[in-house]
Amino acid sequence: MAVVRQSRHPFSETIAQLLQSITDGGSTVFALIDQAAAARQAGLILRPTSLIVFGNPKGGTPLMDAFPLVALDLPLKLLVWEEDGLVRVAYNPPSDLVSRYDIIGNAALISAMDRALNALADAIS
Repeated sequence: MAVVRQSRHPFSETIAQLLQSITDGGSTVFALIDQAAAARQAGLILRPTSLIVFGNPKGGTPLMDAFPLVALDLPLKLLVWEEDGLVRVAYNPPSDLVSRYDIIGNAALISAMDRALNALADAIS
């Protein structure tokens, strides 16, 4: 189940701080998808909404090598949106992958990924 946290910062500052924290932590930002901009291009309206796709190949690659279907959920993602004046950040805990893909023998790695996502959310909430 997704974890949802409220940011204490405006939307753009939340995005900027998350991006900085991700790179400062040694991970790579693979994509920043502005979903509201994509909606505008299609003639639709969507509240400010962005998806940050990021990870560290040293962590994700061993999991994907051992359990190929994990690549459906990796790299990690953070969803940031603004609604009713509040900015929220959501993510799926990597520990959810254990039961979804019958992952065994990688508890320390999964736990480290959980802690990393929690720390990112803590930094903006």
